[in-house]
Parts: sequence; structure tokens; C-alpha cells
Amino acid sequence: MQTGVTLVELIMFMVIIGIAVVGIMRIMSLTSLASTDPLREKQALAVAESLLEEIQLQSFTYCDPDDANAMTALNPGACASGPQGLGPTAGETRYGVPRFDHVADYHNFEMNPADPVKDMQGNVIAGLEAYTVKVTETEDLGGDRLQIDINVSIDNITVKLTGYRYRYAPRAIP
Repeated sequence: MQTGVTLVELIMFMVIIGIAVVGIMRIMSLTSLASTDPLREKQALAVAESLLEEIQLQSFTYCDPDDANAMTALNPGACASGPQGLGPTAGETRYGVPRFDHVADYHNFEMNPADPVKDMQGNVIAGLEAYTVKVTETEDLGGDRLQIDINVSIDNITVKLTGYRYRYAPRAIP
């Protein structure tokens, strides 16, 4: 009676174990490469949610809130300096003085690696320098509703968040 294994059995064992190890290593490699995607996607969603909340908390009056008739205008034609259109009022920015003070001021607002993601005081937020943010707004219902689309992207990940703001109090200025 002989004990042990033959050379052929030993070689077959090593080949099978080698193939199994290579397969497991490939799976581990793919898993580790994709493991950062959920974090980046969650961070992009947090940036989009934060900016959407900031925009929706602004006033949505017929006139720019700095307009002399902002609190009394009964329609867009009653504004002293004309109705508030999409896009920032001349001279207003998100970071400086005067700041954005109307929902529509944020139309076409962008942040990108050349002008990175910042807080409202203009401080660059560490870790978000590679993200790109774009805000677009679309008027609806005769200008009484704005659709706010925020796209945040990094590498091949894009998060789109859509919100709406209705003009339910056209003369209310916070």
C-alpha cells in the first residue's frame, strides 16, 4: 500500500488552487476600485442637497428684494427696476456684497475645479475641489414656479437633484 500523492495530482492541485486565488484576487480588486464610488456619490448628493436648500430658502418675489416696490408690487410690471428675471441681479454674487437674495439669482451658477466648491462665506471646502456643480432654473406656470436643477459631478459620477419653488407669497421678503 502506497501513501501520498502522485506528481500529476500535485500539479493539478496547484493549478486549481492558482486559478481560485487569481479569481478571488480579481474580485477583490474590482471591489476595492468601486468602493470609493458610493462615498463620492453620497458626497455629491450632500453638496446638491445643501445648495438646493440654500436656493429654496431665498425669497421668490416679483421684484428683486432690493427693489423699492418689492413689498407692494402686485405683479412683475409694478417693480421699480423691472421684474426679477433668471440670473443674478447686476452686481450680486453668492459670496460677496451684495449677496444673492432671490431664488432666480442662482440660474447658471457654477462651481468647478478652477473655482471650487465653497461655503456661503467664500471658503473653499476641503476635499471637494474636484467636484463640478451647475445650477439651472426653468420658469413654469407663468413665472410662478421655478424648477431648480442641480448637477454635481466628479469623474464619471453625476448626481442630479431637482426641486421646485412656488411663488406663494410674492411680496414676502425675509
